[in-house]
Amino acid sequence: QVQLVESGGGSVQAPGSLTLSCTASEFTRCSMGWFRQAPGQQREGVATIDGSGATSYSTSVQGRFTLSRDSATKTLYLQMNSLKPEDTAVYYCAAKGWRRGLCTNDFAYWGQGTQVTVSS
Repeated sequence: QVQLVESGGGSVQAPGSLTLSCTASEFTRCSMGWFRQAPGQQREGVATIDGSGATSYSTSVQGRFTLSRDSATKTLYLQMNSLKPEDTAVYYCAAKGWRRGLCTNDFAYWGQGTQVTVSS
């Protein structure tokens, strides 16, 4: 069971910056990512990174957010620049599971979430 602890959320004025961190209780070679959920909306994917370091971003954050992972410290980072009010949401860190020698298709482990609020 991998535990994920997020930090770094807060309030900022547009077009400010924030960096979110997610520290895992144990090393995982599987994909990790950040998701977000705004009030009254469904959770959406923000960015993911696989075991080789390849990243993907949603179109809404492409060019503004940068995802990275430090395997030595088991930490996932999301650098968020040029923040907009529409980026306001609870941000969740997630990791895919490891079963029978393979990474699972689903994100099996989730953090508790951290609030990001961007004012205009």
